Amino acid sequence: MLPFALPVDVALARPVATFPSGEGVSLEPKWDGWRALLRTGPDSRVFSRHGTDLTRAMADVARTAASLPEAVLDGELLAITDDGQVSFALLQSRAGKGPRPGAGFSVVFVAFDLLATGREGADLRARTYLERRDRMLILLEGAPAAISPTPATGDNDGALAWVGSLGGAIEGVVAKPVDRPYLPRYSAGWTKWRRRHTTDAVITGITAAANPSQQAAVLAQPDGGGRLRPVGVSLPLAAALRRELAPLLRPVGDRLAELPGTVGGLPGSPPITYQPVVPEVVVELLTDQERPEFGRYRHRPRIARRRADLTPDLLSPGGS
Repeated sequence: MLPFALPVDVALARPVATFPSGEGVSLEPKWDGWRALLRTGPDSRVFSRHGTDLTRAMADVARTAASLPEAVLDGELLAITDDGQVSFALLQSRAGKGPRPGAGFSVVFVAFDLLATGREGADLRARTYLERRDRMLILLEGAPAAISPTPATGDNDGALAWVGSLGGAIEGVVAKPVDRPYLPRYSAGWTKWRRRHTTDAVITGITAAANPSQQAAVLAQPDGGGRLRPVGVSLPLAAALRRELAPLLRPVGDRLAELPGTVGGLPGSPPITYQPVVPEVVVELLTDQERPEFGRYRHRPRIARRRADLTPDLLSPGGS
């Protein structure tokens, strides 16, 4: 019997700008998937990091987990196409639906922590990372390929070599102190680093916000035919950047427009309301994807600066 009920608060990794090297840490891939808790054993269940029960949507993962000893694993759900590519967008298509024959992809669970075992009724969260990982590797020895442990290393170069591999599925590196217990939210001391890419985009609108500090830019890039298509919504604009852009952005009309919440990287969110502007100001973005996937960026980009040397007609598809 498990020593606690699910869901529980998960440990979170704090973003850092520099690669998290150093002694006493274990380096793991930062996967581009859905964070999840997996209860293995006869009463197998799948929960999101926010506590949503995903068992129906991930029924194939739950069926596989039922063949393992009773335990609680922390990890990442990944959608893998039949030709071996990893796609976050396809993973989103599972939400609320479940496996479909002929979908062209399957979902796997990559485990990176063991929180409890049912055989002894042991809560392992107070144990060190090293002990938890050793016990997780024993638990998953000989497990089906659809549930596997994430790699880990103490070698900086080896960890950097992961980044960008598997079709971009590994978007960075997570560092975990080897002598720390598993604690909720940021208390565990985990950090995450993502490799950043630079690209260019055109501002086509400014989001409606009562507080100016929350205003963001609606971003577009040309498609293969040269037409501007929305690819995302930036992070809130810094005060200095707002002051620089304000006299350059010319409103189009006096009515607000809307875009689906997914354009802002927020699946299931309400539409994004914004003031359209003349698409003539080009900005440089910092993103964690080289190119948008399925027409948008996975995470909201940060605007690094205005590109006064560029006009929209000089951009190539994808902003490169």
